[in-house]
Amino acid sequence: MNNVNQKIIDAVIEKAERVCPDSLAFIGIYGSVVTGDEYEKSDLDLLILIQDDRGWQLGTGFILDDSKVGYDIYCTNWNGLRYDAACYNAHISKLMDSKIVYIKNQEAYDELCKLREQTKLFLTSEERFQRVNELVEKAKISYANAYLHEELGQVRLDAFGVMYYLMDAIMLFYGKYFKRGTKRMLEELAALPIKKIFVDNLKSVALSKDVLELRSLSKSLLLYAEGHLKQEKNKEEPSESLSGTYEEMYSNWRNKVEEAAEQNNVFASFMNMCNLHYMFSEISSEAAIGTYNIMEEYNPDCLEYNVSLFDKYLQKYEAVYKTAGIAIKRFHDVDGFVADYLGKQTFR
Repeated sequence: MNNVNQKIIDAVIEKAERVCPDSLAFIGIYGSVVTGDEYEKSDLDLLILIQDDRGWQLGTGFILDDSKVGYDIYCTNWNGLRYDAACYNAHISKLMDSKIVYIKNQEAYDELCKLREQTKLFLTSEERFQRVNELVEKAKISYANAYLHEELGQVRLDAFGVMYYLMDAIMLFYGKYFKRGTKRMLEELAALPIKKIFVDNLKSVALSKDVLELRSLSKSLLLYAEGHLKQEKNKEEPSESLSGTYEEMYSNWRNKVEEAAEQNNVFASFMNMCNLHYMFSEISSEAAIGTYNIMEEYNPDCLEYNVSLFDKYLQKYEAVYKTAGIAIKRFHDVDGFVADYLGKQTFR
């Protein structure tokens, strides 16, 4: 470690002893100083763990005119480290790779070691895929914003959002995180089993001067990531857990679709058919019930057809009920329902 960096660390320790002696737990260094990417104008990345609010006094920012290097002395509390440990992004090198150079509180250091082990386990667990999905959803929002904005600068920022979230998603998908700085991110990505076109498109975004091109590149990045990061779930066979879903679909939308056809209300027909489609999608994400691509067949020009389409898919789902050994609850009249509801079996 060079002399300047050591003086800065020593100053933090001395100030802590003066203003918050019980707050500073330990100090670590990370970033280019640790990875070997340091050059003459590299700053110093510090993990300064504080244990109470008085420790925030240790934070500051400054520039050294003799070297033209800026420094950001930033403090971190346990909430910050635990947030990193939850892997909401792939920039957790501060937590995982910091080289601890000063320990004031041994118990805090021991807790850091435990947190690192927990994070390693998380990165190998199925739970990480939830983070991946969350990041892809955020990328979609940035992509949508790229179409809502017209100014080149803003669309560039939207494309950056797409890139940022998808790069994190890919790293976490493989149980990895970024260990080096921005200048090495593409190298770390390229080391993963992803296609070269994804990395090339990331580079193209940085080069682009055109709104339409930025939107197109963002779309390509998103479509590739969605396909690459897709996790095939082991779906359950239809079971008693589906009970009530057929009746719910019928109750919620069947007659409304028929009424929409009678009144030539295209909007109502569309909305109700979409709701049916979404319910089938939710069920099929967990259970092996087949494919129900209703809105592919929806016809805005013939609303009577949509009624028959609704019935066609209900009939298909009835077969799923039978496979699962579920009887549809049908009664001749309300008295039959009441008798059954109160404990007397009188199904038709």
